Amino acid sequence: MKHIYNENKKGAPVFVLLHGTGGTEHDLLPLAGMLDPEYNVLSVRGNVSENGMNRYFRRHGEGQYDVEDLNFRGKELHDFIVEASNDYGFDLRDVIFVGFSNGSNIAINMMLREDTDYRKAILFAPLYPVAVEHDKDLSGAEIFLSMGKNDPMAPEEESRRVVDLFKSRGADVAITWVNGHSLPQEAAMKAKEWLKG
Repeated sequence: MKHIYNENKKGAPVFVLLHGTGGTEHDLLPLAGMLDPEYNVLSVRGNVSENGMNRYFRRHGEGQYDVEDLNFRGKELHDFIVEASNDYGFDLRDVIFVGFSNGSNIAINMMLREDTDYRKAILFAPLYPVAVEHDKDLSGAEIFLSMGKNDPMAPEEESRRVVDLFKSRGADVAITWVNGHSLPQEAAMKAKEWLKG
């Protein structure tokens, strides 16, 4: 998969950057630098095209996911991250997902998969209107969620559903609300504070 890997400090955590619809692997690099310039970065371009826009999985319409493709692409991306961890010499336990919109959604899929053990994520503008059949134990996982009031793509009840997906499985969830489907500076600063914990 088309990607960028920047090693900033040997043995530091690794931000896995996942852009929004129409984005590229360059979009979230400034955000990663702001969150922590010493963390290493693996930024991956979505390899699905929707009217020429990069995405991580197909959909039938706004908020209507192609669930079969979502699950296939989630596994494909997970396999790629495993391969990258071997190629670049980082530990999967050090991965922190940083996603926006479509990138957040594929990160949720990977965290909820029964065959993965990702423990940390910073997710902006997530939406996950998918039935999850199993109750994977996420105790010890830490999730920062930035969600939008008046978000035209993710109604508030859907945002609360994302919170519940993680909380009901035992994850420690921090929440901030912004306006609309966005990634404003104040949400990024709150994520940075959360990361420093």
